[in-house]
Amino acid sequence: MNLWFWIGLAIVILIFLASAIKIVKEYERGVIFRLGRLVGARGPGLFFIIPIIESIVVVDLRTITYDVPAQEVVTKDNVTVKVNAVVYYRVIDSAKAVTEVYDYKYATSQIAQTTLRSVIGQAELDELLSEREKLNLKLQQIIDEATNPWGIKVTAVEIKDVELPEEMRRVMAMQAEAERERRAKVIRAEGEFQAAMRLAEAAQVLSRTDGAMMLRYLQTLNEIASEPNTTIIVPIPIELLRISKG
Repeated sequence: MNLWFWIGLAIVILIFLASAIKIVKEYERGVIFRLGRLVGARGPGLFFIIPIIESIVVVDLRTITYDVPAQEVVTKDNVTVKVNAVVYYRVIDSAKAVTEVYDYKYATSQIAQTTLRSVIGQAELDELLSEREKLNLKLQQIIDEATNPWGIKVTAVEIKDVELPEEMRRVMAMQAEAERERRAKVIRAEGEFQAAMRLAEAAQVLSRTDGAMMLRYLQTLNEIASEPNTTIIVPIPIELLRISKG
């Protein structure tokens, strides 16, 4: 009888020691409660707690990546778009993350979704497409401010993809094509203007020297005659091309 008593006592002691020894990794912290009251955070490393009297909640301090599901939002200029984003955050105060909010991961995800819809709803489509960095910074500031009382630090927010309706894509494609045509016409007009300016300058140079126009005319005929099987018909006398100094 005494032998079984000591065996049972040894088993109880081993169970007691096993439940009292806690090991917390480098990237974790153990939040200790004693009779329901917060004692503080411990770790990393090996430490002991008092079984039954004390309890522990382990919190991961590594950066968490949350992929915000696509949100259907109406922009400020009444365009319906689907936007998704990614949020990077981490716990900087493990005690607050446990005591100030029931589930800090779920709460942060809900804040991220509602903030994304709110911010995109206040922006126009052109701003969403061309000023994404500005919106990312605004999202980060708002989410970080909301989660700061929970001991959460939002390090970055990135808008990943913007999905437009099919009809809006066609309109934007037509707009881009019209813009390309406008630029092409401007470039052609600019080229014609520059060519006309050069011709005017060349005419002025030729007009300063007697016989320069005739030499240029003959040079042009020579260039044409270099082609095989070429017949040249001069419709007007060359003398008419002479320019006198008057």
